[in-house]
Amino acid sequence: MTPDEVTNLLPRIMDGYVEERVGAGQDVESARATANEQHAILFPDGRAAEGQHLMHVLDGDNVVGLLWMGRPMSAIASTWFVYYVEVNPDQRGRGYGRAAMELAESWTREHGGTRVALNVFGPNLVARSLYDALGYEVMATTMFKEVGD
Repeated sequence: MTPDEVTNLLPRIMDGYVEERVGAGQDVESARATANEQHAILFPDGRAAEGQHLMHVLDGDNVVGLLWMGRPMSAIASTWFVYYVEVNPDQRGRGYGRAAMELAESWTREHGGTRVALNVFGPNLVARSLYDALGYEVMATTMFKEVGD
């Protein structure tokens, strides 16, 4: 993606990230704070930091989604992290999500990596099902239970 495309896309990605965190049980203020902290690290001055790659997912010449690959904040040299993957709403259900994740695996190998990592929030059952089908393993599970009124 061009720098201008990235700049235009970032607010939508960050808003979606906050929504996912809230949907998974985090309060809005802390979700927004987390998103802002990570944004400052990954996009200092609004530009992608070294090691961050935002790409279009294509079917021929048609853009059907996007994929954001980057170095994980843990900086494990053999690992690339899928920060964001999205298939355009009008293209869903056609195998592009699976293709995008297979692209992430190929891209990782081409860039000297041996592991693809990602985060998926609990309520995102469609994504979790895809990752399970592709052989991704759970590293950790964070759980909560509301006990207030």
